[in-house]
Amino acid sequence: MNQYDLNNRVAVVTGGAQGIGLAIARRMLASGATVRLWDSDEKALAAALAALPGPASGTAVDVTDAAGVAAATEAAVRDLGKVDVLVNNAGIAGMNAPTVAYPVEEWERVLRVNLTSQFLACRAVAPHMVRQKYGRIVNIASIAGKEGNPNAVAYSASKAGVIALTKSLGKELAKAGVLVNCVTPAAAKTAIFDQMTEEHIQYMLAKIPMGRFVLVEEIAALVCFLASEDCAFSTGGVFDISGGRATY
Repeated sequence: MNQYDLNNRVAVVTGGAQGIGLAIARRMLASGATVRLWDSDEKALAAALAALPGPASGTAVDVTDAAGVAAATEAAVRDLGKVDVLVNNAGIAGMNAPTVAYPVEEWERVLRVNLTSQFLACRAVAPHMVRQKYGRIVNIASIAGKEGNPNAVAYSASKAGVIALTKSLGKELAKAGVLVNCVTPAAAKTAIFDQMTEEHIQYMLAKIPMGRFVLVEEIAALVCFLASEDCAFSTGGVFDISGGRATY
């Protein structure tokens, strides 16, 4: 495994108790970082912390709640001294249904978890990074945010919003020493598959030229590069990891 230098860096990973977030946390710890996990699932959070090596801690937080995110940010800065890296990973798939039949409540829930949560975390953490004149924000988007998946309108729209959020904030902070990028993975086999129909899973697999799903460890490697000092002249960027599916 190649190493990125994250020594003496403090990272917050949302949705860090399982799946992609847990793989990112594990890779960051192996690269020398101190990691704080944010997750709403207290049981999964405890299990993740028990399994992780190195300096990892966790906070049970609802990332859709502005006050909760602000409090978790202040706690991280107080406990760990600073926050150098923010990885906005928390997300849900939502239901699979045609747009004309998609429930309004489900639309609002998916956008709140997938998009508003990232806005809230960026809004809370970025000022600390600006004050220290250093930071790396990595937002987890999706190939669906570029292409739009049928029968997944809320998920696709939320991930397109993450791309736009990344570009907007990246431009705002371009001279502040804080770089903001996102990644657009193809689907990975995680617990999020439990929220999808088998038909939708097979649709996503059929769209990937490599003929397989991305590994969470592969996403973690790309995120760790974007979270490191080696990433020095990319901001507002959208980094593909879709097995050849992306066309732009």
